[in-house]
Amino acid sequence: MNRALTLALAIAIDRAAGDPPTRLHPVGALGAIARGLEALAPQGADARRAYGLGAALALPLAAALGASIPRLLGTRRGPARTAADAGLLSLGFALRTLLERVREVEDALRDGDLEEARTRLARHLVSRDVSGLGAGDVAAATIESLAENLSDSVVAPWLWYALGGLPAAWAYRAANTLDALWGYRDERYRELGEAAARGDDLLNLIPARLTALAICAAARRHGAGARALRQWRLDAGRTESPNAGHPMAAMAGALGVRLGKRGSYTLGEGLREPSCEDVHRARRIASDAATLAAGALIAVLAARGAGR
Repeated sequence: MNRALTLALAIAIDRAAGDPPTRLHPVGALGAIARGLEALAPQGADARRAYGLGAALALPLAAALGASIPRLLGTRRGPARTAADAGLLSLGFALRTLLERVREVEDALRDGDLEEARTRLARHLVSRDVSGLGAGDVAAATIESLAENLSDSVVAPWLWYALGGLPAAWAYRAANTLDALWGYRDERYRELGEAAARGDDLLNLIPARLTALAICAAARRHGAGARALRQWRLDAGRTESPNAGHPMAAMAGALGVRLGKRGSYTLGEGLREPSCEDVHRARRIASDAATLAAGALIAVLAARGAGR
């Protein structure tokens, strides 16, 4: 019951306060550590691969140990401990910030300021080159990032917390941060980030599918549940990532739009190009999906606690 209460309180804190500035955020610290580790990486493919594996194991372990400090110190359970745990957990996911960043791109598109929409998209949501994207492409990339990050940055930390408490949630957060920085297949990161990328793929296998299911359930409330399920089934495997295609395909079906990256993949072939109105609809569906996923996890935790 305590874990259910902690998760519910953490979600309330995130909804009310959002994220602190990056310089004060634990994820910002994890990113700084990852960049420092990269600067110390050896040369040579085999050495970099071994170093990358060590980092992919050490950084999540360190994050898990850090999150375990109250328990290691013997801090007693009670209202103060629950509040502290909820505060720390709320820093491990970013639902409010994600929805706000998507809304910023939506606002720029609605105002007809394509350049500003591209700038906001590149600054907060994607790592791809956005300089040649039209309005429809920007809307599509924003919706894709929203769906993928709903899994990676929201549902996954919740699920790992439900399974293993704060240590598991923060071990996941560290692994995901390392993958975000190192998990590229270019010359710079091919060997160094191999273990980080594979580890993140493994950790997100269940969250990605749970998120897709939640999107389909949320779409049902908007009259598009069957279409979301069908598109999920058809297109989930079209992306290079074993996980990203699941929530993105479900969202494409929920909205009835075509998503994709030029020269890489297309989700919802034959459907219409998205607009800023679809970005708005995607935010509503993502918010509803998050509520459904959170409710399910909290109910399971509460039932498990009541049965002890």
